[in-house]
Amino acid sequence: MQPFSLDMAVRDYECDLQGVVNNAVYQNYTEHARHEYLKTRGVDFAALTATGVHVVVIRAELDYLRSLRSGDVFRVTVQTERVSRLRMAFTQHITLVNDGVPILNARFVVAAVDAQGRPCFPQELELLL
Repeated sequence: MQPFSLDMAVRDYECDLQGVVNNAVYQNYTEHARHEYLKTRGVDFAALTATGVHVVVIRAELDYLRSLRSGDVFRVTVQTERVSRLRMAFTQHITLVNDGVPILNARFVVAAVDAQGRPCFPQELELLL
């Protein structure tokens, strides 16, 4: 399956005093792309949460390869994989749109718990694999 991708641009206020995107902002970019990906797959994250199922990031691995600067246009890709019976991962990459230069490689492992706090793997997540 082709990875989902979303193009975005760096905003001035996301940069630190050195003129580069603050390291924490990359997690905002990847999370936004994951949520947009879920929408395209028919998964309503808010509706799932309203049913008492909470999907949470339990591990985040980010490899920073190059810094983004104000005005850079970049692409965030999203792919999913099953990690175990109760876990899945989102593998994500950020690259510059104009030349494909890699900026970030990331992997987020998620798990879900039901309204009683028990681990579960809802059908909505199965649809992503």
